[in-house]
Amino acid sequence: MNEVVQALETRRSCRKFENRQVEPEKLEQIVETGLWAASGMGQQATHLVVVQDPADIATLSRMNAQIMGTSGDPFYGAPTVVVVLSDPARGTCVEDGSLVIGNLMNAAHALGVASCWIHRAFEEFESDEGKKLLAKWDVEGTWRGVGHCILGYAAPGGEAATKPRKEGRVTFVR
Repeated sequence: MNEVVQALETRRSCRKFENRQVEPEKLEQIVETGLWAASGMGQQATHLVVVQDPADIATLSRMNAQIMGTSGDPFYGAPTVVVVLSDPARGTCVEDGSLVIGNLMNAAHALGVASCWIHRAFEEFESDEGKKLLAKWDVEGTWRGVGHCILGYAAPGGEAATKPRKEGRVTFVR
């Protein structure tokens, strides 16, 4: 099997991370793949914020948990959170950001780094606190939160088990 196809088929979400940071070289490669994601009309109207500061991750985690109505850590202890933002003026802003997150997750897997897609970025960055974070990070402009890609190394039992694919999900019209 082609190694790219194999990586796409074997990637799983991780919900328990080791307290070990992703090496800068791997992180740069992962982030670079996000920049190469397809986008509506090739506009590249997304922005990635790579957060490794524990205090900022704790703030994002708290905000995300509040939106979800829980007190747990929605980032599962991941040491890196890539916030994916998109230009809300683009009609494909959610789709563009989603493709970025997909690229990030697949590249991470190919490099031996665990990942998971975490929602609720929209609500986070619509809030005053979220807007203050963007200002703190020197992210200018108007952005819509699309999602988070959390990155790190899987702790034992952290990666989801493989589920069989559901039948009847493809129709060929020839």
